Amino acid sequence: MKRLILSGVLSALLVCGCSAETDPIDTLRQTGKAFSQVAKTATPAVVSIRVEQTIEQSLPQQQRDIFEYFFGPQFRQQQQPRTQKRKQMGQGSGFIISKDGYILTNNHVVNDADSIVVTLKDGRELDAKLIGTDPETEIALIKIEGEEDLPTIELGDSDDLQVGEWAIAVGNPFGLQETVTVGIISATGRSQVGITDYENFIQTDAAINPGNSGGPLLNIDGEVIGINTAIYSQSGGYMGIGFAIPINMALDIKEALLKDGKVQRSLIGVYLQRITPELAKGFGLDEDSKGILISQVTEDSAADEAGIVAGDIALELNGEPVGKLPSFRSKVASFRPGTEITLTLLRDGKRIEKTLITQAKDGELATTNFSALEKAGFDVEELTEQAILQMRLPANITGMLVKSVDPDGPAWRSGLRDGMIIRSVNRMSTANAQEFRQALQAAQGSDSLLLLVQIPRYGARYMVISLDD
Repeated sequence: MKRLILSGVLSALLVCGCSAETDPIDTLRQTGKAFSQVAKTATPAVVSIRVEQTIEQSLPQQQRDIFEYFFGPQFRQQQQPRTQKRKQMGQGSGFIISKDGYILTNNHVVNDADSIVVTLKDGRELDAKLIGTDPETEIALIKIEGEEDLPTIELGDSDDLQVGEWAIAVGNPFGLQETVTVGIISATGRSQVGITDYENFIQTDAAINPGNSGGPLLNIDGEVIGINTAIYSQSGGYMGIGFAIPINMALDIKEALLKDGKVQRSLIGVYLQRITPELAKGFGLDEDSKGILISQVTEDSAADEAGIVAGDIALELNGEPVGKLPSFRSKVASFRPGTEITLTLLRDGKRIEKTLITQAKDGELATTNFSALEKAGFDVEELTEQAILQMRLPANITGMLVKSVDPDGPAWRSGLRDGMIIRSVNRMSTANAQEFRQALQAAQGSDSLLLLVQIPRYGARYMVISLDD
């Protein structure tokens, strides 16, 4: 794409061919024209997405069960709550990345939708189908069928972003199409925000509001550098802090969704730590040394088998600098299990290389076909520090967090609910995903599961789930 303009006030002077003595108003006028040119170039490929979903909603109970009030949800009456089905509408944004109709957007915009309708800038409304979603990064790929010459948008390189650069957000906040807002890149590599499992967000102060989700974040050259995803807000509206998924991450996810319709993630079995000036001094490094410290290696993991040890410093992944810790973690996870990768490490002041074969990520239990888990009718995920803080749990608690329970399954009838923590299965500890997997494997063929469940604010209780129901 032809570069539109350099950034900053000096660039505006260069574009207009003026000297430093030029009237400041003229300088601002030229800068405004640059933003207008970006908007004119990008908006034809930015779309509005409208979705419809059928949901089941419990009817309000006439009175609260007194036993549930005092002793917790497992004392709820055994009959199932009455439900009703209703249509729920939603909206968001997206952008076209190929002339035949592939569109990137957010998972929460289109996930579980019964129908997806895309509105183009020219007013046409076209049906789209879901290609795949990745909840762990909040990325989704949809496609308009039957079109061959749609407008597209140029994609940039999010790895080269610098704090302070211009940022331009485009989308449909509150259904207001073709809305353009301008700000700067406030930060890069934001993690531990609590939005997704794999976080490496671009932070911007370009105004983002509900309905912007899935729209592009652009640089001053009109190239996509991120997908607008979330805001920090105490009111539900704009407060100057927005988060976007880096486009480089999104493109890696897109390729996996195109191939498999889902993302299969890898791990190598290491615990990572950012190198602080204090750590750099302790390891005899310069304060500005680049790299990521490996603080622990899991036994029998890919890293262990390759001879990586605690204290090694990762410098490069497949010949490229590892970058910041969240970016490195996400890059490793993006490989398909069984992929051969090369890590360049610093050990005792010397550069060494290690070749590893990535392993499947244990934490993806929802896709593992355990017959006991399916029969019981519930799903779990690893308990994170963020969840412990949000639920006000003891800091030393371990277990697997229940993220969904089938209302028609035996787990529901036994009193298991979302948000409870499973601490053991059949008296086997489930402190982490690996232990939970082992406990379920040991339970294959059993007619019941004995769970030790931590109920927030009520304490721990044993619960038996029959698998013969």
